[in-house]
Amino acid sequence: MTFGPAILLVIAGFWFAYQFVAPPPPKKIVISTGSKTGTYYEIAQQYREELAKEGIELEIISSTGSGENIRRLVNKQADLAFIQGGTGNKEPGLYSLGSLFYEPLWIILGKRINVEQIADFSGLRIAIGEEGSGTRILAKQLLELNHIEENMAQLLAFPAKEAAEALIKSEIDVDIMVASSESDIVEQLLRDNQVKLLDLNRADAYMRLLPYLSKITLPEGVIDLGKNVPAQTVTLLAPTANLVISEDFNPALIVLFLKAADVIHSKASVFSAAGTFPSSEFTAYPINKVAERFYKKGPPFLMRYLPFWPAVFIDRMIVMLVPLLALLLPLGKIMPPLYRWRIRSKIYRWYKELQEVDDTVHRQQLSVAQFVMISRELSRIEDQVNKVKTPLSYADQVYNLLLHIDLVRKKLNAKKPQS
Repeated sequence: MTFGPAILLVIAGFWFAYQFVAPPPPKKIVISTGSKTGTYYEIAQQYREELAKEGIELEIISSTGSGENIRRLVNKQADLAFIQGGTGNKEPGLYSLGSLFYEPLWIILGKRINVEQIADFSGLRIAIGEEGSGTRILAKQLLELNHIEENMAQLLAFPAKEAAEALIKSEIDVDIMVASSESDIVEQLLRDNQVKLLDLNRADAYMRLLPYLSKITLPEGVIDLGKNVPAQTVTLLAPTANLVISEDFNPALIVLFLKAADVIHSKASVFSAAGTFPSSEFTAYPINKVAERFYKKGPPFLMRYLPFWPAVFIDRMIVMLVPLLALLLPLGKIMPPLYRWRIRSKIYRWYKELQEVDDTVHRQQLSVAQFVMISRELSRIEDQVNKVKTPLSYADQVYNLLLHIDLVRKKLNAKKPQS
């Protein structure tokens, strides 16, 4: 009776607090990448390996590029996706976990094409990437800035591999593509004597007009020092690859992905120094708050020192400390005195009856009938006290009461009337 209501109150508090516990992370998530021959798809394999170490299954689905990836995120067909900077329209509900690496814009010309600027591309056959790809979106923006309308050039929706083959065969004049420097297609084209890389000497202007772009340089000989590929330092433009999520993505998985991103992307590359990426800069969408905190302070305390699932469990259960602090601590102060009062009340209530008997014995000379009645009353009280069950720590108070009953009995016997 003492602790039952308190226990029920604590259980109710824990149940209420549990309504605010974040749901556990799913064990399977879907990432939308790019074509199966592209960099995004290849990097997704590395993420899958990193997440598998923590018991998370990453399903990789290919796509035509950033445009389709954005649609999948908006339509809840994927949990996260790689998005090329500058390809989105700031769709609500999408957030970036950061930029991962530079994606150079390669504008490669047939060797016989003698142009120095994108503004000179009028009348040329230009491969600008497939529909829905980030390459196509960026290529159109650059062409429009240079007043090259669609009716002024032949814009071809070739996949990257087909475009490279067509350029080598002189079936097209220009191949515009966004790809990593480690791409086999890029390396093939840079080593081919039948094509040449356009040097973007107006890169600063493009950066001002398209702020998501960065100016980078491809140093002379960096692809192959022995063969001096490229033969001279070339200025390029580059958006960044972003990891983008929808707003309901699990916060614990955000930290796990960022830790994986740090392992995969923090190394030095042809275009960036070690530690440049992942970064909260050059993001395609607003930076997620959990990600922003990660870049400033690193992983949460528990995830620094514990495996993923134990850390997540403890973090989720921290909210359960609310009833512990709000209920158990006050109850811890209230319950011991209340318990003592309840135990003593089982004993002390007999003192009132005993005191009434004692007053009767003390105040008047007793008749035989009164003596017998009071003697029976003392026996009844003694019998009831002997039935009282108390913890051993309170047994002394029961025995004190029995001694007091015996004391009153002695007083009674001293005033026993003569028969």
